Amino acid sequence: MAENKGFLDPALYTNREQSWLLFNKRVLLESRDKQIPLFERLKFLSISASNLDEFFMVRIGSLTDMVNAKYTGKDIAGLTPKEQLSSLIKPLHEFVALQYSTYNRMLLPQLKANGLSFTEHHEDLTPEQGRYVDDYFMENVYPVLTPMAVDSSRPFPLIRNRSLNIGALLAKKDRKNGKKGKEELDFATVQVPSVLPRVVQIPADKAQGQEGAVFILLEEIIERNISRLFLNYDVLCAHPFRITRNADLSIDEDEAEDLLKEIEKQIKKRTWGRTIRLELEDGADKRLVKLLRKELGVEEEGIFFAEGPLDLTFLMKVYGLEGFEALKTPAYTPQPVPEFAGEGSVFDRIRRGDILLHHPYQTFEPVVDFIRQASRDPDVLAIKQTLYRVSGNSPIVAALAQAADNGKQVSVLVELKARFDEENNIVWARKLEQAGCHVIYGLVGLKTHSKITLVVRREEDGIRRYVHLGTGNYNDATAKLYTDIGLMTANEAIGEDATAVFNMLSGYSEPRSWNRLSLAPLWLKDRFLYLIGRERKNAQEGRGGHIIAKMNSLCDRDVIEALYQASQAGVKIELIVRGICCLKVGIPGVSENITVRSIVGNFLEHARIFFFENNGRPEYYCSSADWMPRNLERRVEILFPVEDPRLQEKLKHILEGQLKDNQKAHVLQPDGTYEKVDRRGKEAYCAQEAFCREAVAASGARGQGKDTRLFTPGAHVEG
Repeated sequence: MAENKGFLDPALYTNREQSWLLFNKRVLLESRDKQIPLFERLKFLSISASNLDEFFMVRIGSLTDMVNAKYTGKDIAGLTPKEQLSSLIKPLHEFVALQYSTYNRMLLPQLKANGLSFTEHHEDLTPEQGRYVDDYFMENVYPVLTPMAVDSSRPFPLIRNRSLNIGALLAKKDRKNGKKGKEELDFATVQVPSVLPRVVQIPADKAQGQEGAVFILLEEIIERNISRLFLNYDVLCAHPFRITRNADLSIDEDEAEDLLKEIEKQIKKRTWGRTIRLELEDGADKRLVKLLRKELGVEEEGIFFAEGPLDLTFLMKVYGLEGFEALKTPAYTPQPVPEFAGEGSVFDRIRRGDILLHHPYQTFEPVVDFIRQASRDPDVLAIKQTLYRVSGNSPIVAALAQAADNGKQVSVLVELKARFDEENNIVWARKLEQAGCHVIYGLVGLKTHSKITLVVRREEDGIRRYVHLGTGNYNDATAKLYTDIGLMTANEAIGEDATAVFNMLSGYSEPRSWNRLSLAPLWLKDRFLYLIGRERKNAQEGRGGHIIAKMNSLCDRDVIEALYQASQAGVKIELIVRGICCLKVGIPGVSENITVRSIVGNFLEHARIFFFENNGRPEYYCSSADWMPRNLERRVEILFPVEDPRLQEKLKHILEGQLKDNQKAHVLQPDGTYEKVDRRGKEAYCAQEAFCREAVAASGARGQGKDTRLFTPGAHVEG
């Protein structure tokens, strides 16, 4: 069937949006796992809510734009944008229902049993607690609020994307007899200030049997006191609401003379984009719902009723509360890298041989030191680096600025189009320019997603180039949360390629050939297709074939087709795909030799590692790229080989550990669902925990210090 149709049959593929929903469900299922410490479960529920926000802003927003533009092209699974949106409505509502079922029926009772309870409704406050809350409102909240009424002279206000608000219906008081007037109802709204803590501790009422810490949410405090904001009105109802706007930026770079200014303008538009989701508490007054729907222009299927507090990302604040450490996974400190122990500079160490870094099990500090030492070393002539996402107070940016100050040639490519980090990157770009760095803003029409640093150093035997290549961003904060691979090398061939990469990014110089690196969008896809095809050929000729590929997402049709062809030839294909996977397993005659597993654990799986058996001469690669059209065709990405046999063994161990995981792994089934690995009769094995133990042992550490493995919503899964 598939051979005749050339793998064009949509039945061979899964829609990417539906696959993403399955990924987020795997995140949500972690919050339902009773084997996981309670506060870690809060964290996963919060992450699922943050992920869902971004899904609406970007993916649903993009599909809505296509529908409005009357675009009818079909996706890999044969669905038009309108059909995709229709197929997502029911699963999205079911997903939200599962989130709140998890919150209400599983987590709240467990929190209470462990000494932390929420007063869910202000009406349930005791008189003493009510007085405390009212005093708190007048002293801390009231001065910050801006109530906004709507009438003939005041139009419906602009509601900010993802802000929490309270909407109220009001009736003007008859000042003469105190009765309600007969005029039409008025609408008013007040934004719940994000500058104030949303989780507020109140005194426990022991007479009511309350033990431990008691909390109430800020919106309940405001709702209780809302009549103080509208003294000339009777408040007929008041309910929290929240909207999500289309935040998918579109920039015509050919028309944008100043990319910085154009992106700044688009960021502002994101705040006021079309409303695509309206969230309200369950049981909200129907008159209020009707008014909001009309004013905000939301379709009925875009209204979501929550059986609990809106915006469950507040649970990350609860996770951060002190005094509940026993309910969290013990903190892990990234360990020192043995190759950098002892005397000698970073450059001395790298000259001795290639070094493989495995974050967050090993510290990101050698990468920061690489830039710092280069910025101060009198023998360093130039530093060149790509920056996609950096932390809020990046030591790498500070070191680059210092390097320029010290007279070195510093070239930095800052990717302004890194989604939701555009504003941050504009700030860094200007700071680097002011420090004297040469800042490049990427290539027109392409995002530069590659992670590469080149240091050019004058040494006794001539000029030597040192290179760092990575699968993750130069972000010291997320390096404690994301699993990534880094390679530090003084290999001459890779050094030449690194120079060619930066010449290509800063000018129009494109090398005729490459030594070791493969780049997207020009050569990388063909390289992957060649490597997969080589395994297929070996299998067809009786030499067997084996591919192990670990990545974030897999949805490129050409790559999937190549994998199907390799599977038909008998190649054993083991895929470790954290998020979206449009490939189907178990299709007779097509994908029977393919397995797919997804690992969702305490750390965000972010590394891209590729193994090809190559007839007994195994090849290992790492990359900044996933097997997605955007990575292979619309971004600057790098694939780099790991050739040192010692380092290949390390990568082999990482892949084998993840394939062995039976604690955090979900396996894709032929019906498109994912199931946790059947652990019966097997010893429990969690790859992430094993790598933590191994890193501690390798560094010679005797204990673990304090740090955080918190994965924060807003730290993006993309990147």
